[in-house]
Amino acid sequence: MRDEVVLQRAEALGGGGYPHRAAQRNDQYVHGSYAWNVAGGNPAPGPRFVTDRVHQLWITPYGALRAALRNNAQAGTRTVDGKAMTTYTFTEPNRFRATVFVDGGRVVRVESRIPDPVLGETDVVTTYANYRDFGGFAFPTSIRQAQGGHPTLDLTVREVTPNAPADFALPDAVRTASERVTADKVADGVWFIAGGSHNSVAIEMKDYMILVESPLSDGRSLPVFAEVKKLAQGKPIRYVINSHAHFDHAGGLRTAAGEGATIITQAQNKAYLERALATPSTIAPDHLQKSGRKARIQAVGEKFVISDSARTVELYRIADSHHTDSLLMVYLPKEKLLIEADAYTPGPPNAPAPAPGMANPNNVTLVE
Repeated sequence: MRDEVVLQRAEALGGGGYPHRAAQRNDQYVHGSYAWNVAGGNPAPGPRFVTDRVHQLWITPYGALRAALRNNAQAGTRTVDGKAMTTYTFTEPNRFRATVFVDGGRVVRVESRIPDPVLGETDVVTTYANYRDFGGFAFPTSIRQAQGGHPTLDLTVREVTPNAPADFALPDAVRTASERVTADKVADGVWFIAGGSHNSVAIEMKDYMILVESPLSDGRSLPVFAEVKKLAQGKPIRYVINSHAHFDHAGGLRTAAGEGATIITQAQNKAYLERALATPSTIAPDHLQKSGRKARIQAVGEKFVISDSARTVELYRIADSHHTDSLLMVYLPKEKLLIEADAYTPGPPNAPAPAPGMANPNNVTLVE
C-alpha cells in the first residue's frame, strides 16, 4: 500500500516542523512486514509503522473480507443503531483483532483493536458509507475513523480506479535496515545516544544511570537500554526522563517500565501515562507485558533536581511552549549542557536564517 500525502501547517503557531506556508510531501508505504516513508527522495525505514499500516490496509472494505476469509472468521449478528447486521470476527496474528459489519452486502463498519507502543492497545472504529459505482466496482465515498474514541480520519473519496498498477518495489535500504545505536561521550559520565531518527542521553550518577528519552518503541528502546548498560557496568538505569508525551517520544516508556526504571515526566502527563501504561498488550505482547512489572511514574512541576556526590541534574518545564504545555528540558550545571527535544532542531548545513518574523516559535520559546 502507498499513501501519497501532502502536509501543510494548519496554524501558524502549531507544533511540529512543517513549513509555515509551503506544503511538504511525505509518502508512506507498507510492503509485507516492511514500512517506510519517502520525503525528499530518500526512503526512511519505519518499522514502528508496520502494524498500523497493515491494519489500515486489511480493514478496507475488500481487505477486511479477504482477511476474514483467511483467518477463519466467526460469523454472527449484531445490532447497530437498531439495525441487525451480519458480523465476521477474526484475529490477524500479532497485528490486530477485528469485527466486520456487513449490511446489504456491503462492509459498513469495522471495529478493531490494535497494539500501540504508548497505549498498549487501542480500539479503532472505521465506518464506510455512500457506496458508488466506479466502472462496475462499488466503493464507499465516505470513510471515517476514530481511535480511542477520538476522530482521526474524515475522508471523502472522489475517484476510484479499479485494478490500477501497484508495482512499487521494496527498497534495498529498507529491506536491509537494522536498528543502529551509537554512544558518543560528551563529557565525563555523559553520552549522546544516537544512530537513529530519535536521540537519547545517558547520565552516570554515583550508583546508577539516568536515561533522558526512551523513544519510538521496543524496537528502538531495547537496543538503547542494552547500549547504556555497557557504558557503566553494574549500574542500573534507575530513572528515564520523558521530555513530553507525544507518541514518538513516549513510545519507549513501556520498555522503560518493563526494565524497572522510574519514569519522570511533567505533572500534566502523569494521569494519562498511568492509564496508558496500565493497559495490557496481549495481541502482540511487548516488553512491559512480558516483564509482568507495573509502571512507576514520578511527576515534575516547574522544576525538579536529582543530585548526588557525582553530579546535579536539573529538570525544568519549558513555559508557554507551542509544541506542548508539558515539555521538559534537562540541564547539567557542572557541564553546562542543555538537553531538549523538539524545542530546537538544527537545520541542514549552511541553511539560511529564517526571514524576519518567520522564526520557529518553538525556538523562540526555548531562547526565552
